[in-house]
Amino acid sequence: MTFQYSICAPPEKEIQIVSGTFSGKEVVSIARNYPWVERLRMLDSLNEEDIHFAPSLDFKNIESNKSFCLTAHFDDNRNLEFSLWYQRPQRVKPFLGLFGKKEKMVVDDVWAFTLEDALKYLQHFVEGEFEIIESLYT
Repeated sequence: MTFQYSICAPPEKEIQIVSGTFSGKEVVSIARNYPWVERLRMLDSLNEEDIHFAPSLDFKNIESNKSFCLTAHFDDNRNLEFSLWYQRPQRVKPFLGLFGKKEKMVVDDVWAFTLEDALKYLQHFVEGEFEIIESLYT
């Protein structure tokens, strides 16, 4: 499987799409080595109107079109913590099911993960173990 990714940095108005494709191993390494704490500390030095995003990395599986995003924040004790955002196709019944079922992309999020736990779920994502990730949201 191959992946693309984008970066959301606090002071940047635009999402940075990184060119190229990446392996699952590279994806996990990118997330592990990203300067999460430094990016969060940057928030303290910015005026509120200059903050456009929380520090985030969004990884997209090119084949399945599913994506998995890690977003960093500090908890109440200023410990590094993550929310996980998972975008996937889901069958829904628009207009109370009058027109049958339709597939559309949905995004689910869960909060309060350590870096190691976030990386564990990212590893499941890159290995295509989507049912493990989806179990977080059900």
